[in-house]
Amino acid sequence: MSETWDRVSATSPPLPAWALLVSAAVALVLVGQRDLWRTSRNAVTIAHEGAHGVAALLTGRRLAGIRLHSDTSGVTVSAGRPTGPGMVVTAAAGYVGPGLIGLGAAALLASGHAIGLLWALLVLLALLLLQIRNLFGLWSVLATGALVFAATWWLPVTWQSGFAHVVVWFLLLAAPRTVWELQAKRRRRAAPDSDADQLARLTGLPGLVWVGVFLLVDVGALALGTWWLVR
Repeated sequence: MSETWDRVSATSPPLPAWALLVSAAVALVLVGQRDLWRTSRNAVTIAHEGAHGVAALLTGRRLAGIRLHSDTSGVTVSAGRPTGPGMVVTAAAGYVGPGLIGLGAAALLASGHAIGLLWALLVLLALLLLQIRNLFGLWSVLATGALVFAATWWLPVTWQSGFAHVVVWFLLLAAPRTVWELQAKRRRRAAPDSDADQLARLTGLPGLVWVGVFLLVDVGALALGTWWLVR
């Protein structure tokens, strides 16, 4: 246990500038290239639905399960009052979740805890696995966890740091894109029950206002996380 803790809590040296740029470029390709995005977006859905689940628990709701689908959509079911602050926070957490997770992860990287970040992600994925209620969701979380575990267990320290940077850049860059896609679907009237529209019914504020809130938080997380990583 002592050896494992020493490994998890060990600090890693900052990445050279060229490696930092390469990690950002890899993440940008994963987010920007259409075919790769169809697959990599599943990781954002995991963060999105996980954020819904955490928000539900923190606001006193009972989490009933999470489903992840092959079209990169997902559903988090919680029991409790159908209206009120708890429901509002739960509904609002999804689209800001990946950006805020990326921001927290960037803070860990900036303090030199790349290995600790990867282990923290493994713990979060393991906890999420307990709430998955469908086969595709089970496979998606297990595959993501296996990838993170392989990087944590077998890669050299420098490569682990590089992998952790790709993960963080990916979350920070992907979060605003999902909000953009949300508004594109709303404009085509293809998402009548989106998080933004649910929030509109709960609060009386237009759905477009909530889309703006999501985008503001995610772009802010990207800007601040970038500053921490390059500083």
